[in-house]
Amino acid sequence: MPVPAVSAPPSVTVETLVDGLDHPWDVVRAPDGTLLTGERGGRFVVRRPDGQVTSLEADLSDLYAVGETGLMGLALSDDFATDRTFYSCQGHRDPDDVRVLAWTVDPDWTTATRVRTVVSGMPVAAGGRHAGCRILAHPDGSLYVGTGDSARPTVPQDRASLGGKVLHLNPDGTPAVGNPDPGSPIYALGHRNVQGLALQSGTGRIYAVEQGTRRDDEVNLLEPGGNYGYRPDREPGRYDESVPMTDPDRVPGAIGAVWSSGSPTIATPGLAFVTGDAWGPWSGALVVSSQQAARLILLKLSEDGRSVVDSATLLEDTYGRLRSLTPLPDGSLLVTTDNGDDDRILRVIPN
Repeated sequence: MPVPAVSAPPSVTVETLVDGLDHPWDVVRAPDGTLLTGERGGRFVVRRPDGQVTSLEADLSDLYAVGETGLMGLALSDDFATDRTFYSCQGHRDPDDVRVLAWTVDPDWTTATRVRTVVSGMPVAAGGRHAGCRILAHPDGSLYVGTGDSARPTVPQDRASLGGKVLHLNPDGTPAVGNPDPGSPIYALGHRNVQGLALQSGTGRIYAVEQGTRRDDEVNLLEPGGNYGYRPDREPGRYDESVPMTDPDRVPGAIGAVWSSGSPTIATPGLAFVTGDAWGPWSGALVVSSQQAARLILLKLSEDGRSVVDSATLLEDTYGRLRSLTPLPDGSLLVTTDNGDDDRILRVIPN
Protein backbone atom coordinates (compact mmCIF):
# COMPACT_ATOMS: atom_id res chain seq x y z
CA MET A 1 0.00 0.00 0.00
CA PRO A 2 2.91 2.49 0.16
CA VAL A 3 2.42 5.27 -2.40
CA PRO A 4 5.64 6.25 -4.19
CA ALA A 5 6.72 9.85 -3.77
CA VAL A 6 6.06 11.06 -7.30
CA SER A 7 5.34 14.75 -6.84
CA ALA A 8 7.74 17.48 -5.87
CA PRO A 9 7.57 18.32 -2.17
CA PRO A 10 6.85 21.87 -1.06
CA SER A 11 9.75 24.21 -0.42
CA VAL A 12 10.31 24.81 3.29
CA THR A 13 12.58 26.68 5.66
CA VAL A 14 13.52 25.10 8.98
CA GLU A 15 14.51 26.92 12.14
CA THR A 16 15.51 25.55 15.54
CA LEU A 17 13.41 26.94 18.39
CA VAL A 18 14.84 24.83 21.23
CA ASP A 19 17.90 22.59 21.40
CA GLY A 20 19.69 20.62 24.09
CA LEU A 21 16.68 18.40 24.84
CA ASP A 22 16.56 14.67 25.62
CA HIS A 23 13.78 12.75 23.81
CA PRO A 24 11.09 15.48 23.71
CA TRP A 25 7.99 13.38 23.09
CA ASP A 26 5.48 16.10 22.27
CA VAL A 27 5.10 19.88 22.07
CA VAL A 28 2.08 22.18 22.34
CA ARG A 29 1.68 25.92 21.82
CA ALA A 30 -0.35 28.04 24.24
CA PRO A 31 -2.42 31.04 23.09
CA ASP A 32 0.26 33.43 24.38
CA GLY A 33 2.87 31.80 22.14
CA THR A 34 4.58 29.79 24.89
CA LEU A 35 5.72 26.30 23.88
CA LEU A 36 5.48 23.41 26.34
CA THR A 37 7.35 20.17 25.79
CA GLY A 38 8.28 17.23 27.97
CA GLU A 39 11.36 15.04 27.99
CA ARG A 40 10.51 11.35 28.18
CA GLY A 41 12.81 10.82 31.16
CA GLY A 42 10.85 13.31 33.25
CA ARG A 43 11.06 17.09 32.75
CA PHE A 44 8.65 19.74 31.50
CA VAL A 45 10.37 22.46 29.46
CA VAL A 46 8.95 25.84 28.47
CA ARG A 47 10.00 28.19 25.66
CA ARG A 48 8.62 31.65 26.27
CA PRO A 49 7.62 33.98 23.43
CA ASP A 50 10.87 35.93 23.91
CA GLY A 51 12.85 32.73 23.27
CA GLN A 52 13.85 32.07 26.90
CA VAL A 53 13.89 28.35 27.73
CA THR A 54 13.25 27.20 31.32
CA SER A 55 12.19 24.09 33.22
CA LEU A 56 8.63 23.96 34.54
CA GLU A 57 8.44 22.78 38.15
CA ALA A 58 6.15 19.76 38.55
CA ASP A 59 5.84 16.72 40.77
CA LEU A 60 6.97 13.81 38.60
CA SER A 61 8.18 11.68 41.50
CA ASP A 62 5.93 8.74 40.54
CA LEU A 63 6.88 8.78 36.85
CA TYR A 64 7.61 5.36 35.36
CA ALA A 65 10.31 6.11 32.81
CA VAL A 66 11.67 2.87 31.36
CA GLY A 67 12.40 2.08 27.71
CA GLU A 68 9.66 3.56 25.53
CA THR A 69 7.60 4.66 28.53
CA GLY A 70 7.88 7.95 30.41
CA LEU A 71 6.51 11.45 29.94
CA MET A 72 4.76 11.17 26.58
CA GLY A 73 1.82 12.94 24.92
CA LEU A 74 0.67 16.45 25.84
CA ALA A 75 -2.46 18.45 25.06
CA LEU A 76 -3.93 21.77 26.09
CA SER A 77 -7.48 22.07 27.36
CA ASP A 78 -9.84 23.48 24.74
CA ASP A 79 -10.42 26.34 27.21
CA PHE A 80 -6.77 26.75 28.23
CA ALA A 81 -6.87 30.55 28.12
CA THR A 82 -9.41 30.45 30.96
CA ASP A 83 -8.66 27.30 32.94
CA ARG A 84 -4.85 27.01 32.39
CA THR A 85 -5.26 23.21 32.15
CA PHE A 86 -3.08 20.84 30.19
CA TYR A 87 -2.94 17.06 30.01
CA SER A 88 -0.05 14.63 29.99
CA CYS A 89 0.05 10.94 29.20
CA GLN A 90 2.75 9.25 31.25
CA GLY A 91 3.96 6.08 32.87
CA HIS A 92 3.16 5.69 36.56
CA ARG A 93 4.99 3.68 39.24
CA ASP A 94 3.48 1.61 42.05
CA PRO A 95 1.16 0.47 40.64
CA ASP A 96 2.79 0.37 37.24
CA ASP A 97 0.46 1.60 34.51
CA VAL A 98 0.01 4.47 32.06
CA ARG A 99 -2.20 7.41 33.00
CA VAL A 100 -3.54 10.67 31.63
CA LEU A 101 -3.13 13.44 34.19
CA ALA A 102 -4.62 16.94 34.29
CA TRP A 103 -2.42 19.83 35.39
CA THR A 104 -2.81 23.56 35.82
CA VAL A 105 0.02 26.00 35.19
CA ASP A 106 0.47 29.44 36.69
CA PRO A 107 0.33 32.53 34.44
CA ASP A 108 4.12 32.97 34.63
CA TRP A 109 4.81 29.41 33.46
CA THR A 110 6.91 28.51 36.48
CA THR A 111 4.94 25.72 38.20
CA ALA A 112 2.55 22.99 37.10
CA THR A 113 0.18 21.60 39.72
CA ARG A 114 -1.36 18.16 39.35
CA VAL A 115 -5.15 18.42 39.53
CA ARG A 116 -6.50 14.91 38.91
CA THR A 117 -6.02 11.61 37.16
CA VAL A 118 -8.27 11.56 34.09
CA VAL A 119 -7.78 7.87 33.32
CA SER A 120 -5.53 5.15 34.72
CA GLY A 121 -5.01 1.45 34.15
CA MET A 122 -3.58 1.56 30.65
CA PRO A 123 -1.17 -1.39 30.65
CA VAL A 124 2.60 -1.04 30.63
CA ALA A 125 5.26 -3.67 30.02
CA ALA A 126 8.07 -4.30 32.48
CA GLY A 127 10.56 -2.96 29.93
CA GLY A 128 8.33 -0.06 28.95
CA ARG A 129 7.49 -1.42 25.49
CA HIS A 130 4.40 -0.27 23.57
CA ALA A 131 3.01 2.35 25.94
CA GLY A 132 1.48 4.66 23.30
CA CYS A 133 0.53 7.38 24.19
CA ARG A 134 -0.88 10.36 22.28
CA ILE A 135 -3.63 12.78 23.37
CA LEU A 136 -5.86 14.67 20.93
CA ALA A 137 -7.87 17.47 22.51
CA HIS A 138 -10.99 17.76 20.39
CA PRO A 139 -12.66 21.18 19.90
CA ASP A 140 -15.78 19.79 21.59
CA GLY A 141 -13.78 19.52 24.84
CA SER A 142 -13.39 15.74 24.82
CA LEU A 143 -10.10 13.84 24.68
CA TYR A 144 -8.98 11.04 22.37
CA VAL A 145 -6.11 8.91 23.67
CA GLY A 146 -4.06 6.45 21.61
CA THR A 147 -2.65 3.58 23.66
CA GLY A 148 -0.15 0.76 23.22
CA ASP A 149 -0.73 -2.94 23.74
CA SER A 150 2.18 -3.42 26.21
CA ALA A 151 3.43 -6.28 24.00
CA ARG A 152 0.85 -8.66 25.47
CA PRO A 153 -0.87 -11.04 23.05
CA THR A 154 -4.52 -10.73 24.06
CA VAL A 155 -4.62 -7.02 24.84
CA PRO A 156 -5.50 -5.47 21.43
CA GLN A 157 -8.75 -7.48 21.15
CA ASP A 158 -9.63 -7.48 24.86
CA ARG A 159 -12.48 -5.06 25.51
CA ALA A 160 -11.72 -5.23 29.23
CA SER A 161 -8.26 -3.74 28.63
CA LEU A 162 -7.47 -0.13 27.73
CA GLY A 163 -4.34 -1.19 25.83
CA GLY A 164 -4.13 -1.34 22.04
CA LYS A 165 -7.06 1.04 21.76
CA VAL A 166 -8.13 4.57 21.00
CA LEU A 167 -10.07 5.94 23.97
CA HIS A 168 -12.61 8.78 23.93
CA LEU A 169 -13.10 10.53 27.25
CA ASN A 170 -14.53 13.60 28.87
CA PRO A 171 -12.00 15.68 30.82
CA ASP A 172 -13.33 14.16 34.06
CA GLY A 173 -12.51 10.67 32.78
CA THR A 174 -16.05 9.52 32.02
CA PRO A 175 -16.78 7.96 28.61
CA ALA A 176 -17.57 10.60 26.00
CA VAL A 177 -20.82 10.80 24.09
CA GLY A 178 -20.72 8.77 20.90
CA ASN A 179 -18.69 5.84 22.19
CA PRO A 180 -20.03 2.48 20.93
CA ASP A 181 -20.49 1.30 24.53
CA PRO A 182 -21.77 4.25 26.59
CA GLY A 183 -20.20 2.75 29.70
CA SER A 184 -16.71 2.33 28.23
CA PRO A 185 -14.04 4.82 27.17
CA ILE A 186 -13.03 2.53 24.26
CA TYR A 187 -13.66 4.15 20.87
CA ALA A 188 -11.68 1.77 18.61
CA LEU A 189 -9.68 -1.42 19.16
CA GLY A 190 -7.32 -3.86 17.47
CA HIS A 191 -4.28 -1.56 17.52
CA ARG A 192 -0.64 -2.31 18.26
CA ASN A 193 0.83 1.00 19.40
CA VAL A 194 -1.01 4.23 18.56
CA GLN A 195 1.35 7.19 18.91
CA GLY A 196 -0.24 9.79 16.64
CA LEU A 197 -3.75 11.26 16.29
CA ALA A 198 -4.96 14.02 13.98
CA LEU A 199 -8.28 15.76 13.29
CA GLN A 200 -9.08 16.76 9.69
CA SER A 201 -10.54 20.24 9.58
CA GLY A 202 -13.88 20.54 7.83
CA THR A 203 -14.73 16.84 7.88
CA GLY A 204 -14.39 15.87 11.53
CA ARG A 205 -12.46 12.75 10.52
CA ILE A 206 -9.94 11.49 13.05
CA TYR A 207 -6.88 9.56 11.94
CA ALA A 208 -4.44 7.47 13.94
CA VAL A 209 -0.93 6.33 13.11
CA GLU A 210 0.65 3.33 14.78
CA GLN A 211 3.93 1.50 14.75
CA GLY A 212 4.00 -1.75 12.77
CA THR A 213 5.77 -5.03 13.47
CA ARG A 214 8.42 -5.83 10.86
CA ARG A 215 6.09 -4.41 8.25
CA ASP A 216 3.18 -2.05 7.85
CA ASP A 217 3.21 0.99 10.01
CA GLU A 218 -0.37 2.14 9.50
CA VAL A 219 -2.49 5.25 9.14
CA ASN A 220 -6.11 4.44 10.00
CA LEU A 221 -9.33 6.40 9.65
CA LEU A 222 -11.07 5.90 12.97
CA GLU A 223 -14.68 4.78 13.22
CA PRO A 224 -16.57 4.36 16.50
CA GLY A 225 -16.42 0.70 17.38
CA GLY A 226 -13.98 -0.02 14.57
CA ASN A 227 -11.67 -3.00 14.92
CA TYR A 228 -8.35 -2.52 13.08
CA GLY A 229 -7.41 -6.14 13.08
CA TYR A 230 -4.25 -6.64 15.14
CA ARG A 231 -4.43 -9.98 16.98
CA PRO A 232 -1.00 -11.32 18.02
CA ASP A 233 -2.33 -14.27 20.05
CA ARG A 234 -2.11 -17.00 17.41
CA GLU A 235 -0.19 -19.16 19.86
CA PRO A 236 -1.45 -19.16 23.46
CA GLY A 237 0.74 -17.10 25.77
CA ARG A 238 3.06 -15.88 22.99
CA TYR A 239 3.16 -12.37 21.57
CA ASP A 240 3.31 -13.34 17.90
CA GLU A 241 4.47 -10.39 15.82
CA SER A 242 4.51 -12.41 12.61
CA VAL A 243 0.75 -11.88 12.26
CA PRO A 244 -0.52 -9.17 9.88
CA MET A 245 -1.11 -5.73 11.31
CA THR A 246 -4.63 -6.00 9.88
CA ASP A 247 -5.87 -9.59 9.91
CA PRO A 248 -9.35 -9.94 8.34
CA ASP A 249 -9.18 -13.74 8.52
CA ARG A 250 -8.80 -13.95 12.29
CA VAL A 251 -10.63 -10.66 12.93
CA PRO A 252 -13.74 -10.66 10.72
CA GLY A 253 -14.69 -7.15 9.66
CA ALA A 254 -11.23 -5.70 10.39
CA ILE A 255 -10.87 -2.25 8.86
CA GLY A 256 -8.00 -1.85 6.42
CA ALA A 257 -5.45 0.94 6.63
CA VAL A 258 -5.62 4.18 4.64
CA TRP A 259 -1.84 3.93 4.21
CA SER A 260 0.83 1.51 5.30
CA SER A 261 4.59 1.59 5.07
CA GLY A 262 5.07 -1.88 3.63
CA SER A 263 8.24 -3.74 4.56
CA PRO A 264 10.34 -2.87 6.41
CA THR A 265 8.67 -0.52 8.84
CA ILE A 266 9.95 3.03 9.23
CA ALA A 267 8.60 3.74 12.77
CA THR A 268 5.80 6.32 12.57
CA PRO A 269 5.11 8.17 15.84
CA GLY A 270 3.56 11.47 14.68
CA LEU A 271 0.59 12.64 12.60
CA ALA A 272 -0.78 16.06 11.64
CA PHE A 273 -2.59 17.93 8.89
CA VAL A 274 -0.97 20.99 7.30
CA THR A 275 -3.02 23.79 5.80
CA GLY A 276 -2.46 27.20 4.27
CA ASP A 277 -1.74 28.75 0.88
CA ALA A 278 2.02 28.52 1.43
CA TRP A 279 1.75 24.72 1.22
CA GLY A 280 0.43 25.09 -2.33
CA PRO A 281 -1.05 21.82 -3.67
CA TRP A 282 -0.05 20.10 -0.43
CA SER A 283 -2.40 22.20 1.70
CA GLY A 284 -4.65 19.76 3.51
CA ALA A 285 -2.13 16.94 3.31
CA LEU A 286 -1.59 14.51 6.15
CA VAL A 287 1.99 14.43 7.44
CA VAL A 288 3.55 11.37 9.05
CA SER A 289 6.87 11.51 10.92
CA SER A 290 9.42 8.71 10.81
CA GLN A 291 12.08 7.72 13.29
CA GLN A 292 13.90 4.97 11.41
CA ALA A 293 13.65 6.60 7.97
CA ALA A 294 14.41 10.06 9.43
CA ARG A 295 11.97 12.02 7.30
CA LEU A 296 8.49 13.49 7.01
CA ILE A 297 6.02 11.89 4.59
CA LEU A 298 3.25 14.00 3.05
CA LEU A 299 0.13 12.08 2.07
CA LYS A 300 -2.53 13.63 -0.13
CA LEU A 301 -5.79 11.87 0.68
CA SER A 302 -8.66 10.97 -1.60
CA GLU A 303 -11.90 12.91 -1.30
CA ASP A 304 -13.46 10.24 0.89
CA GLY A 305 -10.34 10.15 3.09
CA ARG A 306 -9.88 6.39 2.72
CA SER A 307 -6.89 6.21 0.40
CA VAL A 308 -3.77 8.12 -0.62
CA VAL A 309 -3.51 9.64 -4.10
CA ASP A 310 -0.07 11.25 -3.89
CA SER A 311 2.91 11.51 -1.55
CA ALA A 312 6.17 13.37 -1.07
CA THR A 313 8.95 13.53 1.51
CA LEU A 314 10.62 16.33 3.48
CA LEU A 315 13.70 16.65 5.73
CA GLU A 316 15.07 13.26 4.72
CA ASP A 317 18.29 12.36 6.57
CA THR A 318 18.67 15.95 7.77
CA TYR A 319 17.75 16.00 11.46
CA GLY A 320 17.77 12.32 12.38
CA ARG A 321 14.80 10.60 13.99
CA LEU A 322 11.62 12.69 13.94
CA ARG A 323 8.77 12.27 16.41
CA SER A 324 5.94 14.70 17.17
CA LEU A 325 4.11 17.01 14.75
CA THR A 326 2.20 20.09 15.91
CA PRO A 327 0.58 22.42 13.35
CA LEU A 328 0.56 26.12 14.21
CA PRO A 329 -2.12 28.70 13.31
CA ASP A 330 0.19 30.38 10.78
CA GLY A 331 0.50 27.17 8.77
CA SER A 332 3.96 26.19 9.98
CA LEU A 333 4.68 22.88 11.69
CA LEU A 334 6.52 22.08 14.91
CA VAL A 335 8.60 18.89 14.79
CA THR A 336 10.54 17.29 17.64
CA THR A 337 13.62 15.16 17.04
CA ASP A 338 14.14 11.86 18.87
CA ASN A 339 17.87 11.21 18.79
CA GLY A 340 18.59 11.39 22.52
CA ASP A 341 21.53 13.70 21.96
CA ASP A 342 20.90 17.44 21.68
CA ASP A 343 17.31 16.95 20.53
CA ARG A 344 15.44 19.93 19.11
CA ILE A 345 12.11 21.52 18.51
CA LEU A 346 12.09 22.54 14.86
CA ARG A 347 9.70 24.90 13.09
CA VAL A 348 9.07 23.92 9.48
CA ILE A 349 7.85 26.92 7.48
CA PRO A 350 6.40 26.46 3.97
CA ASN A 351 7.74 29.02 1.49
